[in-house]
Amino acid sequence: MVSLKLWSSVIPSSASKSESKVSVNPVYVPTPHNSLTMPESERRQSFCFMYAVENPAFKRKLTPLEVAQYGPRFTGVGTQILGADDKYIGQCYEESQNFWGSRHELALGNTFIAKKGMQPPSKDVPPQEFNSKVLEGFQVTPLWHQGFMRDDGRTTFLETVKTARWENRTRPIHGWGNVGSRQKSTAGWLAAVPIFESHWQICMARGLSTGTFQSHYAMKMIQLVASTILPFPFNFLLSCHILTDLIWIEWDGERFEFQDAPSYSEKNWVGAFPRKWFWVQSNVFEGASGEVALTAAGGWSQLPGLTETFEKTALIEVHYGGIFYEFVPWNGVLNWEVAPWGYWYMAAENETHMIYFIDSEQVELEARATDPGTTLRAPTSEAGFAPACKDTCFGDLRMQIWDRRSDGNKGKLILDVTSNMAAVEVGGGPWFDTWKGSTLTPELIKFALQVSVDVGGILGTIPLLRPPGF
Repeated sequence: MVSLKLWSSVIPSSASKSESKVSVNPVYVPTPHNSLTMPESERRQSFCFMYAVENPAFKRKLTPLEVAQYGPRFTGVGTQILGADDKYIGQCYEESQNFWGSRHELALGNTFIAKKGMQPPSKDVPPQEFNSKVLEGFQVTPLWHQGFMRDDGRTTFLETVKTARWENRTRPIHGWGNVGSRQKSTAGWLAAVPIFESHWQICMARGLSTGTFQSHYAMKMIQLVASTILPFPFNFLLSCHILTDLIWIEWDGERFEFQDAPSYSEKNWVGAFPRKWFWVQSNVFEGASGEVALTAAGGWSQLPGLTETFEKTALIEVHYGGIFYEFVPWNGVLNWEVAPWGYWYMAAENETHMIYFIDSEQVELEARATDPGTTLRAPTSEAGFAPACKDTCFGDLRMQIWDRRSDGNKGKLILDVTSNMAAVEVGGGPWFDTWKGSTLTPELIKFALQVSVDVGGILGTIPLLRPPGF
């Protein structure tokens, strides 16, 4: 499976009913081939868009003969949105013949229902052409996001809305690394090897989106999931943290306009998510003089092999002041304490020198949620794209970063910020009680991941060997 999240925190310039005139229109920018938040004075809301494609090598549901030949496999394309007030909409089809995705670029789309007499697009197209050909579907690129979906009625355990329509452009600001430097792999260069699961990449940490939004709410996140019988049939690269100039979305007949709305997106390409995991993300903070973007996560993942061997892993990564603060198992130790719901605590020490710093750093974050959370679908090995996690976009979070003194104690305070719009998640299981854990990486793997390897540069000259996403 490939899994993709796009999160945006929307700052609307206005909100109006669908019959009102729209004052700002987004401008489409063709793709180069080389989550949204409202302020407290308006409406503190977010939207999370999640896309999924399973076993795209099989365009339709498997026949009995194919099941006998290849074994049971889940197929199809799914879209879900966690909207304002944590309401939900979902649409899933068992066929994917109208799905398209770029192997090396951040581009994907699907037509659930084409307009009469029209051929579904096979790549990203201008919005006018998309609207003329697609009745229900979506298209996503690094600079453009557009679609319309209708709830399929399968979700009986949540309050749902009937329709959603969106259209916005995005101007990326931060990728995944220091500003002006070569961007990094979230999970290290070994992520290019198609044997480790789950593969995870955050492509953009912050950007700016422009448009309007017709809905009861504002936008937050995207997640894509894909599964295949081959290691890398293609790659989806919608893993980015994006800040948006303006976004429009229609949500149950209401339209919103936004400006300078922070957003985030990431991708996963996996057979299934970890057996158990947690996740915290925010790019809306108070207490800092500049922009701050945080992603933190941890999981219990299965290692490749004939036996069921699992590994605990985690990370905390922050963009602030043009600098990328990275706390990962191969440069330090991370500890966490996460409840089945409502409490997330992480602490880490970076034991290596970082660019622009003589000493390493320490980070600590704590998040709480009083909202009950919303059950969402995620990739699973047992049931495909199925209910497997719980999220809310109303987490209260505090994060602090210090210089780490030579004696191991806290030094100068670098950052002390809070957020009341953090996205928090727990998934998999079992979650019988609070999970306390820490990372322990074998020295050989730690050494290998600390080596700077340009996989794209090494294999990029040979198209057949070039890994997807590079």
